[in-house]
Amino acid sequence: MDVKTSQRLERAAAAGFEKCVSKLSRISAGEWSVAGVRVSCRSMEEAIKDHASRPGGTGAAVYFEVGGEYPFTSMVIFRPEDIETISRGFLGFSFSKLPNLNQAQELLLSELGNIILNALIGSFSNALKRSFLPSAPKCVQGETPFLLEALWVSLGQTGRHSLVTVMLDLKCDDKVTTSEVITVIPENMEAALAAVLEAAE
Repeated sequence: MDVKTSQRLERAAAAGFEKCVSKLSRISAGEWSVAGVRVSCRSMEEAIKDHASRPGGTGAAVYFEVGGEYPFTSMVIFRPEDIETISRGFLGFSFSKLPNLNQAQELLLSELGNIILNALIGSFSNALKRSFLPSAPKCVQGETPFLLEALWVSLGQTGRHSLVTVMLDLKCDDKVTTSEVITVIPENMEAALAAVLEAAE
C-alpha cells in the first residue's frame, strides 16, 4: 500500500470510529475516545513480534470473519485485568476481576465488541456500497500470538496484508483502559477501498 492510500484509509477509519466512540459515550457511564489509528503492511509473524514487545501477554478478544467478495477478519482485544474499569465504564457498575473471564464478563465483552465491530463494518459497507454479513462474534481469551494467529488463519491466506489498527480509550473514575481493534484487509479489498477513497477526494 502506498503512502497516500495508507493516509486515506487512516482518515476514513478515524472518521468511522469517531462516530462509534461518540455513540458509545452516549450509552456508557464512561467516556470513549480514539487514541490512535495506524495502517501498516504486516505478516502474521511481524504482527506477533510487534505485540510481543509490549507489556502484558494475555488478552480477551472478540472477533468475527466476513466472507464473500471482500473477505476480511477483525478483532477487538481487551485487557482482562481491566474488566472492572471496562464494566464500570460501559455498564455503570463493576465486575470483579477473576483469573479467567466468567460467562457474564464474556457476554459484556461480546456486546461491547459487537458494537465496535459493527461500526467498522458500517464504514466499509458505506465506502464500498456493499453489504457485509459477518459471522457471529466470538469471545476468546489467551496469549496474544494465539489471538493474532486466528485473524490470519480465518482468511486462509499467508503472507503480508494491510493491517488497520485502532486504539480506543475508555476513561471512567480517573482510570483509563485501552482496547485495540485490529483488521486484516486482503489485497482485493485494499484495491477497492483505495479506488473509492481516491475518487472521493
